[in-house]
Formats: sequence, structure tokens, C-alpha cells
Amino acid sequence: MQLESLLNSWSDFETRILTLVDKLGLTELKLECDHASLRVNTPDAAEKLTDGFGNLGDIISNNMINGRPILIIKLNTPLNLGPFTVPCIELPYPGSKQYPNEGWEHIELVLPCDATDCDTLEQALIAKVPAIAAVLAGDSPFKVKRSSPQGEAERLPNPTLAFGLDGLTVKVHPHGIETIVASEQA
Repeated sequence: MQLESLLNSWSDFETRILTLVDKLGLTELKLECDHASLRVNTPDAAEKLTDGFGNLGDIISNNMINGRPILIIKLNTPLNLGPFTVPCIELPYPGSKQYPNEGWEHIELVLPCDATDCDTLEQALIAKVPAIAAVLAGDSPFKVKRSSPQGEAERLPNPTLAFGLDGLTVKVHPHGIETIVASEQA
């Protein structure tokens, strides 16, 4: 995967991911999109993208999560995604899982709240978007995953609700990626 082809596919990703945000009823919340993430299947592809993104920004985190490096690159010029400004890119190096499609895979939205676990985050999200209760209950075509991923040095809990459909995912969590990276320094 080359950086140029990845960036050329942004417009298609934008159209498809914004459709999911809208189907979830999240558009009106005007949440912050703290980062977009992609998937690659080979270490070589990840290295090439690391080098390419190195010309577009700075690596602000290189953390081991679930046994593999995950880079966070803060872009010099954020990407535009409809109403969102995307300041960071998450570049996970491949693990044992092979993805059917390499390229853009998800965005993460920040729902500012004090949630320290997925149940509390769900309650906060339902309070803002009551219709999402049906999605969380499994009453929709979306796949829902609840997780609390944490890097080795992170000090701030950041529970995550992931809503997947058609090979794309919209994730919601209470803290932005730059806040999480800052917690690693504490």
C-alpha cells in the first residue's frame, strides 16, 4: 500500500464513513473526530506508510497494544472529513489477523464524559442519542464491540464502543487520542 493511493481513496472513505455516522444518529452531536485509522497486512506496507506519513507529520506515540506497534501520527495539516477535522492518523502494524481490504478502516469520535467503563459510556451515549439503544442492544445491522484498549504506559481509561458495518467502523470514546498520549507521559 502506497501513501499516494491511500490519500487518493480518502474521498470514497469520507462518503462511506459519514453515511455510517449519520445512520447511527451521531451527526447532530457535532463530536470531535480525533483520528482516522487504517489497516495493512504486511510489515513492509506499514513501514512504507510510516515513512510517507513521516513527511506529513510527527509520530507522537509508538506504543505496543495487543502485542503490536501502533503509531499515532499528528498531521501538520489535518484532513477534512465532512464536518470533521482529523488531526491524527492511527497506523497499526499488522498482527496475526489478515484484513480483506487494506486502507482506511475507521474513525474515532470523542463523546466528552467521565466514563471509565463501557456501561457508563453506553449510558452517556444513549442520553444524547436515545435511538442508539436499539443498535447497542443488537437490534440493527451494525456489529457492536465494547472494549477498553490500553497501551502499556496509558494512565487514563478510555472505554470504546465500536459500530461496524460494510467493512467500516465508527468508534466512540470519552477521551481524544492526544489526551491519551499525554497520559502516557504522566
